Amino acid sequence: MRQPKQRIPSQGLDLKDQVISINRVTKVVKGGKNLSFAALVVVGDEGGHVGFGTGKAREVPLAIKKGIEAAKKNLIRVPLINNTLPHQLIRTFRRRARAGQTCLGRDGVIAGGAVRAVMQAVGVRDVRTKVLGSTNHTMSCEPPSTRCCE
Repeated sequence: MRQPKQRIPSQGLDLKDQVISINRVTKVVKGGKNLSFAALVVVGDEGGHVGFGTGKAREVPLAIKKGIEAAKKNLIRVPLINNTLPHQLIRTFRRRARAGQTCLGRDGVIAGGAVRAVMQAVGVRDVRTKVLGSTNHTMSCEPPSTRCCE
């Protein structure tokens, strides 16, 4: 049976935040259009702790602030060995898959977009990744799992 992710308190961690995307959302209502912003933020200490969250508000700074607070509540620990992932990961969600392979040859972070931001926030220095299927930022941004998917 799969165990739930272990949540980590954000106190005592030197977390750095990075905004991945800001989307403008318009809702049509009876009196006109309501404009708001949705921000996707990732936080990490570059030592194996990472979290991501979304915030939505009428102004961009408030949306980013809400996203940072949500990300700090969703921190998880990712195991690292020699600044890389200890095993190959294949994460699937609906029809999207993200594969991450370990690199011991000092190739750097070979990733794009949201996956690069997550890997840098975790503290991974050498990894190759590929997003298969949908490249939606929110779906691609899930942190690496703490267990091996074979």
